[in-house]
Amino acid sequence: MVAEAARMAITAFPPGRTDHPAVRAPEAGPTGRLARVLRGRASDPAWVRPALLTLLAGTAVLYLWGLGRSGYANTFYAGAVQAGTKSWKAFFFGSSDAANFITVDKPPAALWVMEISARIFGLNSWSLLVPQALEGVAAVAVLYATLRRWVAAGPALLGGAVLALTPAATLMFRFNNPDALLVLLLVVGAYATVRAIEGGSTRWLMIAGLFVGFGFVAKMLQAFIVVPALGGAYLLAAPPRLRRRVGQLAVAGVAMAAAAAWWVVAVQLTPAADRPYVGGSQDNSLWNLIFGYNGFGRLTGNENGSVGGGAAGTSGRWGITGLTRMFNADFGAQASWLLPACGILLVAGLVWTIRRPRTDRVRAGIVVWGGWVLVTAAVFSLGQGIIHPYYTVALAPGIGGMVATGVALLWSRRTMWQARAVLAGTVAVTTWWAWVLLGRDASWHPELRTGIIAAGALSIIGLLGWVPGLRRAGTVLGAVGALAVAAGVAAPAAYSLQTASTAHSGAIPSAGPAGSGFGSGGPAGAGRARGGFGARGAFGGARGAFGGTRGGFVPPAGGVPSGGGVPSAGGFGVGGTPPAGRPRGGSLGGMLGGLLGGSSVSPATAKALAADASAYTWVVATAGSEQAAAYQLATGDPVMAIGGFNGTDPAPSLTQFEAYVTHHRIHYFIAGGGFGGGGGGGGGGGAGTAGTVTVASQIAAWVEGHYTSTTVGGVTVYDLTQPAG
Repeated sequence: MVAEAARMAITAFPPGRTDHPAVRAPEAGPTGRLARVLRGRASDPAWVRPALLTLLAGTAVLYLWGLGRSGYANTFYAGAVQAGTKSWKAFFFGSSDAANFITVDKPPAALWVMEISARIFGLNSWSLLVPQALEGVAAVAVLYATLRRWVAAGPALLGGAVLALTPAATLMFRFNNPDALLVLLLVVGAYATVRAIEGGSTRWLMIAGLFVGFGFVAKMLQAFIVVPALGGAYLLAAPPRLRRRVGQLAVAGVAMAAAAAWWVVAVQLTPAADRPYVGGSQDNSLWNLIFGYNGFGRLTGNENGSVGGGAAGTSGRWGITGLTRMFNADFGAQASWLLPACGILLVAGLVWTIRRPRTDRVRAGIVVWGGWVLVTAAVFSLGQGIIHPYYTVALAPGIGGMVATGVALLWSRRTMWQARAVLAGTVAVTTWWAWVLLGRDASWHPELRTGIIAAGALSIIGLLGWVPGLRRAGTVLGAVGALAVAAGVAAPAAYSLQTASTAHSGAIPSAGPAGSGFGSGGPAGAGRARGGFGARGAFGGARGAFGGTRGGFVPPAGGVPSGGGVPSAGGFGVGGTPPAGRPRGGSLGGMLGGLLGGSSVSPATAKALAADASAYTWVVATAGSEQAAAYQLATGDPVMAIGGFNGTDPAPSLTQFEAYVTHHRIHYFIAGGGFGGGGGGGGGGGAGTAGTVTVASQIAAWVEGHYTSTTVGGVTVYDLTQPAG
């Protein structure tokens, strides 16, 4: 059995050229190509097809297992999905409510997938999250197909496994944020680029541009981070002459711009009176959202309407910036497990291929995947604006591709001591880094650290001590390779399993066990799975203070949303008094409560608010989309999110709100919740609006001065049909 496993490992990484899979028979259409990938090639060993199917089935199980425990996950997007199932106008614009008051602060492509699912199967946890999981399985399959064109089956499988087992990927492909669709679209763009490089095809290059451009409609400018890597690889390695290559890239750029701009143009050409307010902007313009809050502001920190973070200076408003940011306590465990290995393999690969012809596909693959990792990591590391640890899912395909390409190159030259030395060094650094990351929460399965060190040490000894020509050397080296792979993927696989077995909710989830993620200072308190920010986080506060189940909002069995981090009776964020020890008012800690945990809505509150709902356009108005979404999901009726996601957007104005109330279009008002909200949430804005009076706080003050509060199901509510006195 051991000998057979070793033989499989050897045939997975054949010596000699690593680009031999590029020679293939003609393929008959997309269906034929997919069937070819699934059934394997005639020249493939018998184990390749079942190994691929096992990888995809295992990925599906990992991403689908216990998916319903996260409830609506991110209520902000779940509320928008609900709106899209009730209104096609809300569907197209990405409105947060079916009455189309304001949009979410992202474009709607990722919502469209979930909304179609929810329209077919009804709105529930599974209809929201299963599409995300399937996007993850598809991303792994496409990455394998991309790698398989230029490397052997073994490294291609390894690259797919690295993507599947990256903790941030496991988190995001089980969550309803836009990142899942974005990653899939970018991986398909990489596949099309590889096809274009092979034959100098303008058509395939345009297809790559279309997919990357459509990624813009999922998460705006972040989609373009991979463009330097994909475009640079084509410019370097495609067969046509330089002038033609430049022209082809220009055509692909036009295709990418068209795929990105069509929705923007449609929104901008729609009169403001006929569409919802553009959430996240300060002037009801997508251009402001694209180039400000969701664009260059992420790099410079100049994000009008943003919240959170520290003061401007040498560090970013959302934590310390610098080239080591992806390795720090907040980000390291999310995706950096094989990041040092990528650096070693990138340098070694470029050195090894420096004398090869310009069109060499091994070097082209290194440029594609190495460039993907370098540019993405640089943007995330140096950006001074909003960034969350789960953004690192964007690194996972590049890391998987770079590891697969580099390992394939070096393993194919394993008879050379230099190649084995580089491989041994890569294993050593990877093993050491896993030891460091696991040590940040040393109480969590300490035996895992020991096992990884043992596997890494044995593989290093085997690589350095192997002598060509020894009897059964192939069997030994196969076992050595298996140990090296185990040392590299065991830790992220364990973190991914932990992530899949834990409910996640709120706006800022993180992967891995308690104590390993964003701002966590160690294991969470009794009965609490780490909140979004803790003692060691960028924003201080008590450990897990702002989250119940990973920052969270989890619907109970009855289907009414409830917040793990926000009490339901007179709770923090719903106009009541914060529990002892929790900051409120204008402090950042108080303002973060609404963002991280949403709001808890009791059945009694939901029933009372939904009474006579058909007589009003909005059953409730409240500051901030996170809290508004919770009430909307609980009642099933439109809720006005004053100020948008952060509560800092200037919508509606106080005059507009007064007119809505006068015309009986809003039934209730609930104070607090948003960052810029008044009442229970304090009157201050976030870090981006410190010292200013937001529209949300003005509205809260006006309501408190003109209407009498009452308690409905333990929540402080103002009935806007009953003026005070």
